[in-house]
Amino acid sequence: MRKLFLLLILTPSFAVAQYRYGLKVTSLSEYLGTVKTNPEKELIDLAANIPGLVLDIRYATTNNFTGERIYNLARAYARKPVAEALQAIQSELNNQGLGIKIFDAYRPYKATVKFYEVYGDTTYVASPYRGSRHNRGCALDLTVIDLQSGEELKMPTGYDSFKREAWPGTPVRNPEILENRTLLISVMQKHGFKVNSSEWWHFDFVGWQKYEVLDIDFEELEPH
Repeated sequence: MRKLFLLLILTPSFAVAQYRYGLKVTSLSEYLGTVKTNPEKELIDLAANIPGLVLDIRYATTNNFTGERIYNLARAYARKPVAEALQAIQSELNNQGLGIKIFDAYRPYKATVKFYEVYGDTTYVASPYRGSRHNRGCALDLTVIDLQSGEELKMPTGYDSFKREAWPGTPVRNPEILENRTLLISVMQKHGFKVNSSEWWHFDFVGWQKYEVLDIDFEELEPH
């Protein structure tokens, strides 16, 4: 399966039929067509449009649960309404001396296939039969940082933890960690996001169902 994954990375137009999970995904040409008719579906480069946003795109490194580099570029994209909501969140947090660090945003479908085949537990990775909300450009993995120090606020676990402590409903005894988790979830909910039931860092944009599952590599989204 590793050889297939590498082939998919090297050939973005590789036939969707080669995926064995039967999900219809949207190609670059199809995506560009939908954006012409509905500009709200455009994928926005978050770092280029949100001042002060910090990126820590783990899947562009080997520092992730697969131990492999999944993305060739460290980029964070999201659909236009998602980007606009995140910009409002960043502004609100900045007024408190805080900011956002992004771990992941839009994710090509082929990465979801890879994650499932590495781990397989759909409590923590999306099913390739349905695709991820990341694949729709409507999910963000993030945390809060202190602007002065640049350090992440203390949270119940690190990013991509497969422990029950990562669930946003798990009781927290440490008052500082509880306050930080509550702050993050509250500000995200205020601006139209819902926290994932097993990951305190993962937020889905309300209305994600209106957006297609995409399988477009970051290289294809770069300005030419």
